[in-house]
Amino acid sequence: MKQLGLCLLALSLVFCLQAQDSLHIKRTIKPIKIDGTLDDEAWQNAQMVSDFNQFFPSDTSKAVARTEVRMTYDDQFVYVGAKVYAYKGKGSYVTPSLRRDYRGEANDGFTITIDAFQDQTNAVLFGINPFGVQREGLIVNGGTNRNDFDQAWDNRWFSEAKIYDGYWIAEMAIPFKTLRYKQGSKCWNIKFYRVSSEGPERSVWPKVPQQFLIISQAFSNRLVWDEPLKKPGTNLAIIPYALSNYSENRTDGFNSKSGANIGGDAKIAVGPALNLDLTFNPDFSQVEADQQVTNLDRFEIFFPERRQFFLENADLFADFGNQGLRPFFSRRIGVARDTSTGQVVQNPIYMGARLSGKLDNNWRVGLLSMQTARDLDIGQASTNYTVGVVQRKLFARSNVGLIAINKQSLMDQNLENFDPSFNRVVGLDYNLASKDNKWSGKFFHHRSFDPDNPGDNSVSSATISYNKVNWDAFVTAQDVGANYNPEVGFARRRDYQRIASTVHWKYYPKKGPFQSHGPGLDFDVLGNQKYGVTDWDANFLYRFRFRSTADLNLRLRREFVYLFSAFDPTNSGGIELPEGSSYAYNLVMINFMSDARKKVFFSAFSRIGNFFNGSRNSLEGAINYRMQPYGVFGIDFSYNQVRLPQPYSSANFWLIGPRFDISFSKSVFWTTFIQYNNQINNVNINSRLQWRYRPVSDLFLVYTDNYFSDTFANKNRALVLKFTYWLNL
Repeated sequence: MKQLGLCLLALSLVFCLQAQDSLHIKRTIKPIKIDGTLDDEAWQNAQMVSDFNQFFPSDTSKAVARTEVRMTYDDQFVYVGAKVYAYKGKGSYVTPSLRRDYRGEANDGFTITIDAFQDQTNAVLFGINPFGVQREGLIVNGGTNRNDFDQAWDNRWFSEAKIYDGYWIAEMAIPFKTLRYKQGSKCWNIKFYRVSSEGPERSVWPKVPQQFLIISQAFSNRLVWDEPLKKPGTNLAIIPYALSNYSENRTDGFNSKSGANIGGDAKIAVGPALNLDLTFNPDFSQVEADQQVTNLDRFEIFFPERRQFFLENADLFADFGNQGLRPFFSRRIGVARDTSTGQVVQNPIYMGARLSGKLDNNWRVGLLSMQTARDLDIGQASTNYTVGVVQRKLFARSNVGLIAINKQSLMDQNLENFDPSFNRVVGLDYNLASKDNKWSGKFFHHRSFDPDNPGDNSVSSATISYNKVNWDAFVTAQDVGANYNPEVGFARRRDYQRIASTVHWKYYPKKGPFQSHGPGLDFDVLGNQKYGVTDWDANFLYRFRFRSTADLNLRLRREFVYLFSAFDPTNSGGIELPEGSSYAYNLVMINFMSDARKKVFFSAFSRIGNFFNGSRNSLEGAINYRMQPYGVFGIDFSYNQVRLPQPYSSANFWLIGPRFDISFSKSVFWTTFIQYNNQINNVNINSRLQWRYRPVSDLFLVYTDNYFSDTFANKNRALVLKFTYWLNL
């Protein structure tokens, strides 16, 4: 048996060495001081990699800005050391602020991704910029699209960076307890990449074709350990909170109240890659307000989840279906509808638990259960939300998953006319990802169940995408039943069949201002058996990607809409366009994002043309000024001019949102967001002061205020002081 074990270990090592380029990591005996100097003896004895390949603006050459990386470890930490040279010796680095979790083109930075289970699908990411600002996150679904990178994941690790003449140095110490890996591991998948804001240039080890994202896990190298890894120690974190609050409400007379609350979370490592999260009486008062939009649509708008508890391993639960057809949408938990007013109100959560992660290289599981509070004032019973997920890896990088969701009201003697209703959804998803990343796709079938159990209550969808250097294309087909009802999910509309497709060609010039450009065609058609075709649009588009990192997208569209119910396009309570009427019209859409490395940078989107039986001209975007490194001052704006013939309503809608994001240091931040929205007659102020007094532990002071936009009379306001503490046991 001993000889067999040695043979298996040798075969594993051979596989690690021959599959890809490798970095060998050796244990250090002497401790390493994290100070941004790389003068410890262990760094001199560590293997170095420096043959980075350029990713942007081209992927056909070696990196201009040199990067040297070394790794070592001891019983507690994995250490990463990087010497990051300036682009052509300039040494002028860009960062929007000192706030943790930076992202975007306007950042210099060095990043490592770690796929400890070598499934080329899931990974953790750690990054640092020249000013010592940290970021970390989770990569899911192989890093195929931008939504596959989630920075909500927070954990404790240590780092330091220092700027020198012509280069900067980064040191990281990542605790083994922070990582998820299998005992006895001999090699991991890793990737290093570097963003140079001076070039601009992005470079990576190993090479990643430029048509994919730089985080794509289809392309990685091996980290080879000098001995099999030991079992990580116990990983248990307790995160209590305490808060005090005061609020005023002036919409119905005047009333005020004050109070205090306590609660908290716990994170318990159940296995090498399986984590149990517990929450008791959670509070989300520090979560930033949603960015409002002007709604000129007939259907509900999707706002992303921002609450921390729901975000870690969120892909296991939230990535079933697609964005317009989610069987599970966590924002349905903790809200309720007041049946007397029709308004959506907050519904406190008593407690919750989530078990999620990997069982081994092939299996992932998730189980979530949340219990919300009863509210006698609005007739809301205490409700349980339970979600179970099983996912199995198939082939090189694909997987199949099964989800089951149950929403169940609990019997309550204190509620009149109690209705013991339930809503359930089961679903099966297959996620396709080829080994070379050229083919990807998603195929799913979901079915809902209600007490009356009506028919036509399922949804089916198939999407396939192809991506090469010069071509990318996708086609999708969907069939959504009239009675499909995911109450804990998000279904933007029901009762339709849909087919859509896009084909885009790209050309990469060797010289000139454009990194790439090219034309495309796409269409989207919806209909059902009752009305026939109800919506379609056909588009000619042209995309420009500048070497400066700016983007310009142009779109010419022909659009058709059939109204199967009466609708006021201004959503302002005016006379509605009649049911059964149809409209075909033309419009132009222009989208531009400037070079975010400049001190003043902006984005703008314009829509010009017809709208139902009238016209709509709109301009929206954001203008920002960066006061490096202390923060960004900006203003979001949206103007929509809607003109319809009499007797229908015309309107001018303004949405203006000044934003101040200031970082006094790497631990003290102040964010203020003001939103003026005349469509919903509201001015909202959300101001948040955060002091991160120790790793992942914070003190928040949050002020919110709401006014009527026409009279500026106050509606309500609140002040919250919240203290959180991360305690590792």
